[in-house]
Amino acid sequence: MAVPTRTPADSVRVPAPVTVRRTKLFDLPETRWAATAVVLFAAGVAAHLTGGPAWTWWGLYLACYAAGGWEPAVAGLRALRERTLDVDLLMVAAALGAAAIGQVADGALLIVIFATSGALESFASARTEDSVRGLLDLTPDTATRITAGDAEETVAVADLEIGDTVVVRPGERIPADATVLSGGSEVDQATVTGEPLPVDRSAGDEVFAGTLNGTGALWLRVDRRARDSVVARIADLVEQASRTKARTQLFIERIEQRYSVAMVAATLAIFAVPLLFGEPLQRALLRAMTFMIVASPCAVVLATMPPLLAAVATAGRHGVLVKSAVVMERLGTTDLLAFDKTGTLTRGTPEVVEIRCTTDSFDADEVLRLAAAVERPSEHPLAAPIVRAARARGLEVPAVDEFAADPGRGVCARVGDRRVAVGSPTAAAAPGAETGTAAAEVASLQARGYTAVVVTCDHRPIGVLALADEMRPEAAAAVAAARQLTGANPILLTGDNRVAAERLSARVGITDIRAELLPADKVAAVRQLRGTGAAVTVVGDGVNDAPALAAAHAGIAMGGAGSDLTLRTADAVVVRDDLTAVPAVLALARRARRIVIANLVIAGSFIAVLVVWDLVGTLPLPLGVAGHEGSTIIVGLNGLRLLRDAAWRRAAGGHSNARPAAGATR
Repeated sequence: MAVPTRTPADSVRVPAPVTVRRTKLFDLPETRWAATAVVLFAAGVAAHLTGGPAWTWWGLYLACYAAGGWEPAVAGLRALRERTLDVDLLMVAAALGAAAIGQVADGALLIVIFATSGALESFASARTEDSVRGLLDLTPDTATRITAGDAEETVAVADLEIGDTVVVRPGERIPADATVLSGGSEVDQATVTGEPLPVDRSAGDEVFAGTLNGTGALWLRVDRRARDSVVARIADLVEQASRTKARTQLFIERIEQRYSVAMVAATLAIFAVPLLFGEPLQRALLRAMTFMIVASPCAVVLATMPPLLAAVATAGRHGVLVKSAVVMERLGTTDLLAFDKTGTLTRGTPEVVEIRCTTDSFDADEVLRLAAAVERPSEHPLAAPIVRAARARGLEVPAVDEFAADPGRGVCARVGDRRVAVGSPTAAAAPGAETGTAAAEVASLQARGYTAVVVTCDHRPIGVLALADEMRPEAAAAVAAARQLTGANPILLTGDNRVAAERLSARVGITDIRAELLPADKVAAVRQLRGTGAAVTVVGDGVNDAPALAAAHAGIAMGGAGSDLTLRTADAVVVRDDLTAVPAVLALARRARRIVIANLVIAGSFIAVLVVWDLVGTLPLPLGVAGHEGSTIIVGLNGLRLLRDAAWRRAAGGHSNARPAAGATR
């Protein structure tokens, strides 16, 4: 009887999905207070514009002050106790000063801006913590430990000791970093090494906690405790790097301390000095409040935020999620890109790229047809690409009998009256001239970085299939665009073997290759590059890339194949999975940065003129407010130019539709 298309469902245990509680936006008190402030401000504006009683909209605005301003005020007062002055307290003081001279709506707007930005920052921090917890949950909670007399017991992974023996059955996650004592299977190590294909593991080989066992059973000796495993160290790296990056601020925020102190000192001086020379109290107070209004950094803040937020919105419409204005500013200062290989420059899925026949009795189509027939019932990760290749050629894949799988070695079945096997090169060894030819073909393909699979018919090798991770068709164009944009040659950081890395690099045009890197090695490489003064942006997709993305100046994740941890750790996510969007968003960020600089010049000029007028003359309060608001409107409109689709087309520069360079396709 013919074997069914798939093996029975209980032949491979599928691990239960990991459930991680994710912080929602309104779980945070900062978000709820900010939302309350926004609603009260909107209600106040509505009451104001519709001619409602003054007490109504004044009350709504003051309630907005209380909802959105109490947390910054408390934080600012705590900072004062530590003899520091931050911009939060300054903004609250400016808002109260605006209310004191009748400009309560302006002050409420300031409160809303700062409450909203604080809520978004808290939300981003909370989601980073969720990501770290999710990474730790890759490791199972329990393990099956072998006791004296070969009995089995279920124990907590945290209770495993070095030297314990555990058994991992098909489809289970490996509980600890360990060495294989016996058994054989293929293990998906992408979470740690980023290798695109599962690797065969047998006695003497090393395996990592959190990686996924394939179709065979493995008996393992525990080498490290749970807290010292590679996956635990990845979590530590992500948390440490994210905590460091969280201290990064917008350029204007980096000078807030000096500006705040200078502004408060100047306001007090403008109020106190004229009093000493006999000026009336009301006039001195009005002059000081006018100074606080015209010198307040509203226009400067809006000079910075609108272009960056407009760029964020435009990038989002075109498939790139940039998580904050701070991230957009960092992307605009990138001067070196580092790419991961698997899932980034490649699609992360294996494909049959070559078929080598080792005998004249079978042509390439027949070798592939027989291999696909035997692999169709198999659960091995290499089975699907072999079957896909046969169907892509229009080959009829026959049913088979007597299917059998030997974990770590291969599969075999009867196709008609022939006994056909597909497996690893070592499992296919047999005497005869064909064996020597097959060995030579295997060596040739492996030297080029391919995974070689030998096909035998009646115990004689008839062909060798070469499998490799499929390169993205736009990869070469994206690398070329990155090089043109930054003026520096991009770098490849990969956990894959050097031969495969060099083969891909030659096709996409990368000359600086760092291969066979574990997650900690990638972080070290990024820090070494940043140590030279380079602002390094890393592009990756896998769990093993997350620490490097967190440690980089900026991290970009490929969203199509990206892991949950990587998507949350990254500063930006390419949602539509188009690699050419990476140089496009960098170009857009650079343009936004140029507009920010122009806006800062405009805002600074307005502030300087109004401040000098107030100091050396008599600046009427309405004129001061008009000048202050006018500068805010000008810089705001200038920044909003980046909302147009033309801004993205200009940034992309045609790269998003570019074709691979000659020789870049198979």
